[in-house]
Amino acid sequence: MSLSLGSGITNQGDQAPVRGGLFNAPEKYTTVEALLSANAPDVREELVKAYGDQGITGFLKMTGAVRAGGAADFVEWYEEGRRHTKIRVSGYTHGTKTIVIDQVNGVAIGSLPTVVEYGNQVLQPGDVLLGMNTGDTFVVLTVSSSSDCSATVDRMDGTSAASGLIDASEELAIIGNTFPQGGSAGDVSVSKNHELTRLRNSYNIIKDLYEVNGSQATNIGYVNVGGGDYRWYIKGEQETRARFMDKREMMMLFSEKTATSGTITSQVGDVAGSEGYFAAVAARGITCTGDSTTRIFDEMATLDNIIIELDKEGAPAEYAMYLDRRTSLDIDDMLANGIATQNTAGLPGQFGAFNNDADMAVKLGFKSFSRGGYTFHKHDWKLLNDPILAGGMTAAEYRGAMVPMASYADPKTGVSAPALEMLYKESNGYSRELEHWVTGGAVIGNKTDDSDVAKFHYRSECQLVTRAANQHVILRGA
Repeated sequence: MSLSLGSGITNQGDQAPVRGGLFNAPEKYTTVEALLSANAPDVREELVKAYGDQGITGFLKMTGAVRAGGAADFVEWYEEGRRHTKIRVSGYTHGTKTIVIDQVNGVAIGSLPTVVEYGNQVLQPGDVLLGMNTGDTFVVLTVSSSSDCSATVDRMDGTSAASGLIDASEELAIIGNTFPQGGSAGDVSVSKNHELTRLRNSYNIIKDLYEVNGSQATNIGYVNVGGGDYRWYIKGEQETRARFMDKREMMMLFSEKTATSGTITSQVGDVAGSEGYFAAVAARGITCTGDSTTRIFDEMATLDNIIIELDKEGAPAEYAMYLDRRTSLDIDDMLANGIATQNTAGLPGQFGAFNNDADMAVKLGFKSFSRGGYTFHKHDWKLLNDPILAGGMTAAEYRGAMVPMASYADPKTGVSAPALEMLYKESNGYSRELEHWVTGGAVIGNKTDDSDVAKFHYRSECQLVTRAANQHVILRGA
């Protein structure tokens, strides 16, 4: 021990200095509290989830979407067209009894898979048409080979064809044909091929990154981030991974495909986009709309109208309904006022999606009910409740989706396929479903360069195939 000059100042060996290498003499301290420069903070180790479980993934998995590999920049699939044909006329000329065709089965003439340019590619003399507005039947008299897609028709009951008998934009179904006795095989001039629709979708490449330097990777914090680990970078990496998984699912739901030039040019390059679930149903499916004040399911008639539309599309008998909280509560009120939970008008609920086990549906958070021969399994959708995401929309907001719980047979290959399919690029054991790797300068054992960081990389190349989108329903605000 050494002694230094100064009034009441002494060097206390290994005692911590106050300033300038000098130490207070013991007599300067009066209490233990005065001896300590600060109290240890009382920090609780539990990490509080102030917003609950924020994960929004699960919709695709719970609705039966399967995972499969892809090996090209695009995936194509085929869907059956309508077996029968319905035309729409753009006008009717009373004097010449002439109609002009502008649509076939709801598709504009020039947009059909096989472009229709002439009326004789759609109709033939002797075809019988049923007017959708009046129920009157008409016989096709002649069909023009000119490019205006026109034909002449007359009433089948022989009465005079009055002016305005066929309205502009009226639809007429081809219900059959009629020929005189003694005709020949040449009477039939139009070969009605079975329609196939070819659909095509491209992939999105989704990326994310988390970075931590070597010093922060070794620091111990106050908060238990899980499994008894107090290193905060562990929590940061977990959140980045969870956020990446959410982004991947949301891209398969909300993404849109570039239709005009084929790509969108950005700072990182050209991207083609990909048709997500909502875009597919908006283009080819059923949309049920409410507004900010009127509930979609404020009365039983709304559900009945949806069922009627599903009947028109040949829909399967079992559906999963994923809903925002308000719409889910509206259905609860509707069920309480109108129909029992699992039995309506003597129709028992079906649970084919859950191995016909009602208890399994309940365990997975579904509430099931039946109506008009259909069984609906209702489930809350967190994505539509999150105010940072779709729950923050104020106009035309998404309120839910109704997904058929069924598989479909490809009309070209005969192979059965699910209503929703998540596709990821893969080949020879290499999969781009979820790639994860670490680079950096030996931080946590990975050395790819001389930097004092660890970089956690995430990448996925994925898309969603929505089959028979005409049988899906999306619920939206106005």
